[in-house]
Amino acid sequence: MTDRLLRGIHHVAIRVKDFDASLAFYTDGLGMTQTMAWGEGDKRAVMLDAGNGNCVEIFAGGGDGPLPEGAWLHLAFVSDDPDAAFARAIAAGAAEMHAPFSHVIPTEPATPVRLAFVRGLDGEVIEFFKQG
Repeated sequence: MTDRLLRGIHHVAIRVKDFDASLAFYTDGLGMTQTMAWGEGDKRAVMLDAGNGNCVEIFAGGGDGPLPEGAWLHLAFVSDDPDAAFARAIAAGAAEMHAPFSHVIPTEPATPVRLAFVRGLDGEVIEFFKQG
């Protein structure tokens, strides 16, 4: 028997250029709920509930210019309707990366999924994911 030290991911944090625009994108556009807020100016931050206890934390004070790609490739959200999530994200200001599409992951047995990708207001890659 092993002791489980980790129980899941609580949140992913991003630093944004335009705090108010990004807050509106994630709340009004994608329907997240603000659970906490603190700080002022470039020290502002909020915690947003994306559902099932999974959160996105937004920090003010991001710089201009493109973000370098690091080890993190994208942020994937479970969605009952990736097509609708994609449309709402685009309407809220995201840039289209890949319109909704169906794919079969070649696992055994095969895993059918529905996916869509957008680029958020600060260049973050966002995936909407539905299995089955």
